[in-house]
Amino acid sequence: MSTLFDLSFFVTVPFWALMIFAPTWRWTRTIISSPWIVLVPLVVWAIVAVPVLGAMWSLVTSPSLDAITEATADPAVLTALWAQIIAWDLFLGRWVYLDSRERNIHPLLMGPLLVGTILLSPIAFPIYLLVREVARRGSSPVPQASPVSA
Repeated sequence: MSTLFDLSFFVTVPFWALMIFAPTWRWTRTIISSPWIVLVPLVVWAIVAVPVLGAMWSLVTSPSLDAITEATADPAVLTALWAQIIAWDLFLGRWVYLDSRERNIHPLLMGPLLVGTILLSPIAFPIYLLVREVARRGSSPVPQASPVSA
């Protein structure tokens, strides 16, 4: 189970590496534009989740802190949850990368934000939204005064 736990992250590393270290390479945009990249960690999720689907189903239909705490003692359930988190982070990172490229936000600013998305997406994502807003305001055309008729 430990191998699958590790694999769920390592299968995403090439995608993160492209977004962080080769953000302007045309193949990066082509590869990252596909939403199918998220399926890679979800394959790991499926491998570990299918055998424990019953336990996981009861967690999502009747969630409680005690039940989740107890269930995560099972390495298969914990590995499935981890793979799901990794897939979500990649999905979110993919959106951030594509959005930042469309807005021409400099890759040197985006690199650390994407690393932050890998590590702590609940912190990095709101920071990106602030950066996005600042970039939007900075690129808005300044309204010009209309000529006054005499």
